[in-house]
Amino acid sequence: MYRYNLFTKIVSIMVIMLIPITILYFYSNKTTTDVLRTELNTSNSNQLSFFQNQVESNMELLSSWPILLIHDPDILSLKDTYLKGTHLNLDAINLIKRIQTKISIQESSSNWKSKLYLYSPSIHRMVSENDAIPYSDEDLKREVKSGWHVEKIVEQDGDHFVFSWFSFTPFMSEFTPEKVNTIMKVEFDSRNIEDMLDKFKSDGRRDPFYYKQGTGLIFNRSADKLLANELVKRLEQEQLKQSENRTVNINGESYSVNIVYSDKMGWYLIDYMPLSEILHPIQTSNRLFYFAIGALLLMSCLVAYLLYVQVQVPVRLLVGGFQRLKQGDYSARVEIKGKNEFSFLSGRFNSMVEQIQKLIENVLMEKIHVREARLKQLQSQINPHFFYNCFSFITSMAKLDNMGAVVGMSHNLSRYYRYTTRQERDLVALSEETEFVTHYLEIQKMRMSRLQYEVLIPPQMRKRDLPPLVLQPLVENAVIHGIEPVSKEGLVRITGTCNGRVMTLTVEDDGKGMTPEEIIVLENKLGKAMDEEMGCGLWNVHQRMRLRFGEDAGLTIAPSSLGGLQVKLQWLLPLTDNNMDDI
Repeated sequence: MYRYNLFTKIVSIMVIMLIPITILYFYSNKTTTDVLRTELNTSNSNQLSFFQNQVESNMELLSSWPILLIHDPDILSLKDTYLKGTHLNLDAINLIKRIQTKISIQESSSNWKSKLYLYSPSIHRMVSENDAIPYSDEDLKREVKSGWHVEKIVEQDGDHFVFSWFSFTPFMSEFTPEKVNTIMKVEFDSRNIEDMLDKFKSDGRRDPFYYKQGTGLIFNRSADKLLANELVKRLEQEQLKQSENRTVNINGESYSVNIVYSDKMGWYLIDYMPLSEILHPIQTSNRLFYFAIGALLLMSCLVAYLLYVQVQVPVRLLVGGFQRLKQGDYSARVEIKGKNEFSFLSGRFNSMVEQIQKLIENVLMEKIHVREARLKQLQSQINPHFFYNCFSFITSMAKLDNMGAVVGMSHNLSRYYRYTTRQERDLVALSEETEFVTHYLEIQKMRMSRLQYEVLIPPQMRKRDLPPLVLQPLVENAVIHGIEPVSKEGLVRITGTCNGRVMTLTVEDDGKGMTPEEIIVLENKLGKAMDEEMGCGLWNVHQRMRLRFGEDAGLTIAPSSLGGLQVKLQWLLPLTDNNMDDI
């Protein structure tokens, strides 16, 4: 069968078409989301900065009051007023009344609820809108600080903060109550900031709040304080910047957090908003798009299925018939359904296969005869090569007057001759081939006493069939070209292994061996036509095994772990082998 049918191809094409659309949509959606978040963060930061400027403007206004009042004529004249006792005289009382009136007018000029205090070292009194009481220099010295000072007030209805600002004349680097003429303090409660936060939130903000590390938080009156405190804990894990935007995850929810710092106040203004509220319309659009993509893909699959049933199934039946025909099953026929173009093709296919079956049977018989004739021709080329070596050995033993060796060789040679003269068979059992090779090795051992050999073939493998006279040339080459050229003791080892259908016979020696370059040259010659430089033994074995068992069978040559050469004969048993269960 084809690897990909028509149905798979159509669905694949639709998927491939939808992939770039989805990618472009995803990229466009991501770009839109990023731009939206950037613009939203910029807008939020601008609004926070604007709100921050309003708060700072009010604080600057309040901090300017002492400077204005210090130069008031009544306040300036107060520094020249001295009391003879602890009680105020009439002139001092009238002067303080005028100053209190001006303080009241000044306090009323702002939308924020604030208080002004005048400290006069000359009369040693603190003058407020409604009172003029003595004060302690020690307490005043501890209280006076540069810039805005914040004091936390803990109450049952919630914590709040009091902001205070001191101004005195003449100015000095270190405050000393005895050396100043006039001291003024302005203070306001953080509830003024809470009022502005409430109004700011009513304009569409989430829950803005002020935060200063080590001091506390100023909330709007409807704030989620638990969430704000948890948010601050997460923000404190990294250094806060002057102005920034962060995404913070709290309890599985992502929040977009905008932060603006006030240099004048020393506080951070923080506002946050859940990303789900920002991205909800985009997420809804995404779900609609993905639903449309899924519906389109489903309809494409339906159309592809209709084409599959109407076109692909009949084509698949024809392809299946051709595949069976390709595998040699000439009884393959295609079932004819309906009356259409495919039924016509199926009828012509069945007629064609029937004719081919008859022709193939005739051609196959002729091919078998030719192949068997070639096998017998290759087999016949081995005998002269082997007999030449055997008779050469007998001649040498006779010249040495070694009659025992001659008798022993003659006995083994007669066994060999009996084996070769009855080789009308195309295949023999490996056990017979092994016994035949053992006789050959015994003859060679009589000629070379230093020759040792091992035959390690499992019993179940000895039952397997293979062409006759394929193992003996390998052993002969190991003895003649491996062991004989060297003077030391030699070992020839014959090993058999079976792994499923794969049969392997290995002949190796510890003799002379071959260089890697020589091995490559020899393996290349095995697959080519035999020439004058190529001995017929290995070449015949290689070609006979390939003719009998296919292109995967044959010889491979490599260096042996014994030190010499290793020749491996490998072939694959047919699937129809009746003895597969014995392996």
